[in-house]
Amino acid sequence: MKPTVAIFGIVRFPPGKMAEVLPHLRALVAATYKHDGCIAYDVAEDPFDPGLLRFSELWPDQASLDRHLQAPHIQPWRDAARKCGMLERKFTAYEIAGSRAV
Repeated sequence: MKPTVAIFGIVRFPPGKMAEVLPHLRALVAATYKHDGCIAYDVAEDPFDPGLLRFSELWPDQASLDRHLQAPHIQPWRDAARKCGMLERKFTAYEIAGSRAV
């Protein structure tokens, strides 16, 4: 399946809260892969900026992304992120016109 939508984003937490964030993040990623039809949904803490999570996502189409954003596991993640002291959240969606190996 070829992706038509790519998402890149960040969520920032106080570095001391990452141990509290991780179980909620694991649940989000597992549910997203299991239920939402994503092609790729990757999250990692930036090794040079503790507390900064970087997200990259590939979706087959906008409808799949829209369903994901309304999925039952999204609001619990958002609530947990606020409880864990989320400091910043920024995501940008891109339409993919084509791709090639580099």
